[in-house]
Amino acid sequence: MATNPTATTPARRWRLIDADGRILGRLATRIAVILRGKDKPTFTPYLDGGDFVVVINAAKVRLTGRKLQQKRAYRHSGYAGGFRSVTYERLMQTHPDRAVEAAVRGMLPKNALGRRLIRKLKVYKGPTHPHVAQKPVVFDPFRNEREKTEAKRALRALAK
Repeated sequence: MATNPTATTPARRWRLIDADGRILGRLATRIAVILRGKDKPTFTPYLDGGDFVVVINAAKVRLTGRKLQQKRAYRHSGYAGGFRSVTYERLMQTHPDRAVEAAVRGMLPKNALGRRLIRKLKVYKGPTHPHVAQKPVVFDPFRNEREKTEAKRALRALAK
């Protein structure tokens, strides 16, 4: 009989992801999968079984098309008339970490589990982070994709 993993027995790792030159949405989907634990064989939809993720160089993330000028980030102070919006161009200049967090938050469950998962995401706009003591493992979420494209190129070259 198989046993379900419980909330008290997760094997959590710390993963370090460099966002330099990555497209925001594609990076956010990979981070959300790691935070949820969907890349593990013990994935359970209602439990928090994912790893911690440290994202560095958030200021160097890319947006495609005209999203920098057209896409807007919204927030509300809680007071009457406190609704504020800012373009992603301005947001990336001032708080690029918020852009990455917002993208990942939108891909997580909208409930208590999602709020718990987002706390495992640590985003920093520069190359340094304070989580050296946790010994995060450098992780490239696009490694398999890159290997596939290289294999396709090699096959095309052989076919010619």
